[in-house]
Amino acid sequence: MIETIRAAFVIARRDFAAIIFSKSFFFFLLGPLFPLGIGIAAGGLGSQVSRDIDNPVIGIALSPAETEMLLAARTRLSGSLGSQSLPDMVVLEDFSGEEADILAKLDSEKSLNAILSGSLAKPVLTGSKRDVDKWRGKITLLVETASSQLAEVEIETRLVGQTGSSSERGQLLTAQAGQAILILLTMILAGMVLSNLVEEKTNKIIEILAAAIPMDAIFLGKLFAMLGMALVGIAVWSTVGFSIALLVGGNWAALPSPAVGWPLFGLLMILYFSMAYLLLGSLFLGIGAMATTVREVQTLSMPVTMGQLLVFFLAYSSITKLGDPAEWLAVLFPFSSPFAMIARAAQMDNIWQHGLALVWQGIFTMIIIRFSVMLFRRNVMKSGQAARKKSLLARVTGK
Repeated sequence: MIETIRAAFVIARRDFAAIIFSKSFFFFLLGPLFPLGIGIAAGGLGSQVSRDIDNPVIGIALSPAETEMLLAARTRLSGSLGSQSLPDMVVLEDFSGEEADILAKLDSEKSLNAILSGSLAKPVLTGSKRDVDKWRGKITLLVETASSQLAEVEIETRLVGQTGSSSERGQLLTAQAGQAILILLTMILAGMVLSNLVEEKTNKIIEILAAAIPMDAIFLGKLFAMLGMALVGIAVWSTVGFSIALLVGGNWAALPSPAVGWPLFGLLMILYFSMAYLLLGSLFLGIGAMATTVREVQTLSMPVTMGQLLVFFLAYSSITKLGDPAEWLAVLFPFSSPFAMIARAAQMDNIWQHGLALVWQGIFTMIIIRFSVMLFRRNVMKSGQAARKKSLLARVTGK
């Protein structure tokens, strides 16, 4: 094992230095400018998730009689205005309606956007500024309809910094952004593993290396060398992006904070990108072991690319379904696990699950590498079990 690690380090250092100090690496750093337009267009994919995120729910803390009048008014108005234009309402039973209780309820109940308390004569709407400004007019219309008043009702408002619902929306947006960044970087960078291996197969370099170094070490070294190159590129792009953002300026405090906090979320972004890259890169190594020409590479890699998009859609569609079977499938399936887990990091503050996920992804990466090595030995080096049987048969038959 130690010799394999040493040999892998030698291969990784050789490939990393050859890539970083090549003239083409500069043009590689300019690569993200081209898919930038694609990334902006892909923002439309979040429309369904946005509808799930912004599903308004108003808590009602009125007397039972006034609550019935308000719900009846909503039923009447939904016939003319449409139910989608009015917020959903939840009756808060056995609720005092005191200001302290309202604030505690909004902080603990993530499903609530605001709470209507007081009375129909003197209603009080409590919530974040965004939610109060958005729904104050509709709530006023509902109160006026319920109380059968022609005069406009003045709704008193109490603003809170952030409700549980607004915090949840921010975390979901962070989860969306994290997944989009991971899939974009993985799709841009992982394919270079495939082209690197096929190029060395064509030049017979890989066969020379295989004569002196175990194939496991060669594959590990190449995989980690390409990962190092990818991380260098990401560091350069991030530095340029942050520099531009600082020059332009902006309200950094308005960025929705993930559940685990920004420092740990940034570290998990790096770790989950690395695991997604290693998983896909190890799969591309197996494809490179079977391909002999660039045309075969393109043919074999196309299903993997399409499968990668399907995996991303699986993880993306489960952002708003934490704990559901579909979300657990995305977490447990190795290729979608990094994307699903970064969404969990944005919405759940428990950290131990990320250690388990990283270990599971690492184990599956090693399994794929072993399988890729087996394919390479059988198809290229002709040293697998099938090749040995064929050689033995030839010696016996004399052919």
